[in-house]
Amino acid sequence: MVCMRLPHERREGRRVQEVWSVVATTNAILELGDRLLCQGVTRVVMEATGAYWKPFFFLLEARGLECWLVNARDVKNVPGRPKTDKLDAVWLAKLTERGMLRPSFVPPKPVRQLRDLTRTRTVLTEERTRHKQRVEKLLEDAQVKLSTVATDIFGVSGRAMMEAMISGERDPRLLAQMARGRMAGKKNALAQALTGQFEEHHAFMYRTLLDTIDHLTVQIEKLSARITHAIEDLPGPDGGEDRPAPGLVQRLDAIPGVGPATAQILLAELGPDIRIFPTADHLASWAKLCPRTVQSGAKTAPGRTGKGNPWLKGALGEAAMAASRTDTFLGARYRRIVKRRGHKKALVAVARSILVIVWHLLADPDSSYHDHGPDHHQHLHDPARRTRDLVRQLTALGHQVTLTPAA
Repeated sequence: MVCMRLPHERREGRRVQEVWSVVATTNAILELGDRLLCQGVTRVVMEATGAYWKPFFFLLEARGLECWLVNARDVKNVPGRPKTDKLDAVWLAKLTERGMLRPSFVPPKPVRQLRDLTRTRTVLTEERTRHKQRVEKLLEDAQVKLSTVATDIFGVSGRAMMEAMISGERDPRLLAQMARGRMAGKKNALAQALTGQFEEHHAFMYRTLLDTIDHLTVQIEKLSARITHAIEDLPGPDGGEDRPAPGLVQRLDAIPGVGPATAQILLAELGPDIRIFPTADHLASWAKLCPRTVQSGAKTAPGRTGKGNPWLKGALGEAAMAASRTDTFLGARYRRIVKRRGHKKALVAVARSILVIVWHLLADPDSSYHDHGPDHHQHLHDPARRTRDLVRQLTALGHQVTLTPAA
């Protein structure tokens, strides 16, 4: 449903409104673009509804129209009025006319294609993990406790044992002899763990799951190679060829907790041109990594962060979890916050810090990551004041404190 509002030719301040329906086919959308251009329309605003907005957005944008994609929450109609497509189109046009809307971030075509690749790789990786969990569940059903001895049952030793069991080998001592590396010293424990009721039915199911895992692994490797080539062809943050995007992946990889795959996801979700977000706070707000402020009178309560981009937040969450285990500035930040705010809020705070670092690295092509160290916050405190606080706490606990300066 399309609503077009144009200024009246004779009456100042009045509008001429026309509403009609358009089928979602390529020819019909192109005809709509030509009609809007002939009427002098310059901006087209549409509501984000699943994936149905994409043909209208991309085809009308190719016709030369300025297309805005707005959040459905921002254009929700006032209560008490009927809900129809026609009234929604009119309401959307009126909000646009009064400047009450803001466009959503829609990256250019190369970045959108890179997003498709990274998101598909993430989905296949999650699917492979689910199949690996099914394999472990199948082993438990056969009373094979391989996971209690081997850290990774899909390593070289684990795969060799599983292939032997599928081929018909049932002797736990012979299976334990296939251990390699650090598992070679656990042969007795492996023999105990491999003693079970592994039958032909388990072998058939095992073979099916392992073939699926191997197939997914091949597809993930193909996607990774395609992602690397897509990033090499991606223009730099200034749109030129003098600063290619692969250099951005290497600089993002220097952040604690961020690996090459995570750096590729960050680049795909944000794009090399970070100027769409004026400041790091704008980026954190768009990613929904900062809580809302709920204030009424003299009472102020913290609000939820919101949903945001699930692909971006998922990658940042994994990076924050990895960074929390490091002896770096981000790791120290997690340990400081988790004491008083809990695990989840500490991870969100670290994820926001990583996103702020990413914004600065993308905004300044000449910048590089430099870690402040785990003791950065300690240097910010006044030693005399901290000494007084600690002495006061010990005195309150009933101790008599005598300080002797160290040599």
